[in-house]
Amino acid sequence: MFSTIIQQIPGEDPIQNIVGYLFSFLMMAIFFLFYNRIQMTMWLREIEGALGRLEIMRNEARRVAITTIKEAGKPENEIDSKVDRILDYFQISPVNLDPSGIVWKLEHLIDVRDNRWKEDVQMMAPAAEKAQINNLENLLQVASGLNLLYRIVRHYYLFGKKMSSFYVIMQLQMLLPLVMQEADALTGALNAFAKGQPIGDGAGALVAAKLMHGKKKKIVAKEVVSADFKLNGRRLLVLKAEGPGGNVGRPGDGIEKLMEDHRGKVSLIIMVDAALKLEGEKTGEVAEGIGAAIGGIGVERYKIEEIALKYKVPLNAVIVRESVQEAIAPMKKEITEGVDAALKRVMQLIEERTSDGDTVIVAGIGNTIGIGQ
Repeated sequence: MFSTIIQQIPGEDPIQNIVGYLFSFLMMAIFFLFYNRIQMTMWLREIEGALGRLEIMRNEARRVAITTIKEAGKPENEIDSKVDRILDYFQISPVNLDPSGIVWKLEHLIDVRDNRWKEDVQMMAPAAEKAQINNLENLLQVASGLNLLYRIVRHYYLFGKKMSSFYVIMQLQMLLPLVMQEADALTGALNAFAKGQPIGDGAGALVAAKLMHGKKKKIVAKEVVSADFKLNGRRLLVLKAEGPGGNVGRPGDGIEKLMEDHRGKVSLIIMVDAALKLEGEKTGEVAEGIGAAIGGIGVERYKIEEIALKYKVPLNAVIVRESVQEAIAPMKKEITEGVDAALKRVMQLIEERTSDGDTVIVAGIGNTIGIGQ
């Protein structure tokens, strides 16, 4: 073998070539033997960096929440421990082995959760007004979300490191970009909720606010207002969450109330909401479709679909496209332009799909923080 190598490489030191080949084989063997350990070490360092960022984000969210509550609510006692207790709130989903009635169980839990949050915020911020209470509640929910993300990533990091599990660390590293995107979105929402600024998710509510501007309003459901007026020969029933505090209301109950009050008279339901865009799509693009355009866990959408089915009323949807970060960050210029385009699309739908004398429900869905009536 050595003589063959010497013949193939004339003019070079044969011993040096042999040592080089042996060294290469040795390095390859070490690489294959310790590849998983080397790769996991690199992943752990990357996760450690992300975990440090998450901890900074969580601590900053906690600081902003405490500072804002003190400024708006003028508490008499220290609230740091109370805020920490709220940040660890959790909700246990109802049993779904028998799905019958699960929607109403979910609705009850949501009501209990919302009431608990509001009561705790009111106790910590006795001087805060109603709109400020809603904003502070949203702010604490953002801080709670960041706290949960940090705890989950820390759990899998420590668990994978403790068990030296290549696959646990690998999955965490692969999901890390999505986790950090969510964390960046929540961090971007801090100032918006602290200052009461409109956010991207309020696109649908802003469309409704533009329609009902200057009209007489009334409360039709929990934290939902509606305006009844005529436009271009049609009767419009426009509803949105009660503003300008951070609030999404109960639009399902609102639409159900309007449908029951105008039995057989409603010809069309149009729902306007923000929707997540796909990569490559432009922020503020408007599209239309069919169905109940509303997010959440499904309670409100279930109510809307049930009442629409009961009276055989078509459900039309208009959406304004935006990213996850843009949905909970201060509303961008592109989204406000999309709101104007969505309003035009709503009017076009009314003109094309209804006739003179028809009654149409227009529901602006979304968080109405910073958006009045």
